[in-house]
Amino acid sequence: MNDKIISLISGVIFGIGLVISGMTNPEKVLGFLSITHNWDASLIFVMGGAILAFAPFFFILKNKEVSALGAKIELPEKQNIDNKLLIGSALFGVGWGLVGLCPGPAIAAIATFDPIVIVFLVSMAAGVLAKKNIIK
Repeated sequence: MNDKIISLISGVIFGIGLVISGMTNPEKVLGFLSITHNWDASLIFVMGGAILAFAPFFFILKNKEVSALGAKIELPEKQNIDNKLLIGSALFGVGWGLVGLCPGPAIAAIATFDPIVIVFLVSMAAGVLAKKNIIK
């Protein structure tokens, strides 16, 4: 099978999983992130299920140099923690905590035409362009 078709199928399955799990619903995510006001712990099961599905494959395949399709696996060489990583992580966390969306679920939630999703995606695109064109 073509790599692009496999990527498309994987993306569709991932998007369906995000919708089914409730990760595209900002209120549900904010309910999980807010442990002081009516905490919704249901997303723990989503994370637990993902870890259970992923962990065996990670440990079996972590030292492979070639993917199942024969493509060379190229891991990042940079492993140090720098200011760019810390600032980016902080911005991601603040954005996720304020809005209840992160990039994957926001893209999957486009179909809802929820104004907050559209505003989030436009803001995210503006941030990516600013980083690419302004901050070197």
